[in-house]
Amino acid sequence: MSQAVIQLETLGCPSCMQKIENAVKGLDGVDKESVKVMFNASRVKVDFNDADVNIEAIEDSIEKLGYGVIRSRVKSA
Repeated sequence: MSQAVIQLETLGCPSCMQKIENAVKGLDGVDKESVKVMFNASRVKVDFNDADVNIEAIEDSIEKLGYGVIRSRVKSA
């Protein structure tokens, strides 16, 4: 299991949080209980099984919604 903190470009509205959360939770290998989108910090925290999904796929799911990813930090749990 790995943990990631993904820094996004500034989020414009609180409803963005729900869209991002749903997209990330929809990926296989993501610990759905761990997904947290922080509006004020424009960050996403997520735990995931890197045997099933990688950080690039998580970033891609966010970018497909139109939100820019600035950088990600991943550490193995």
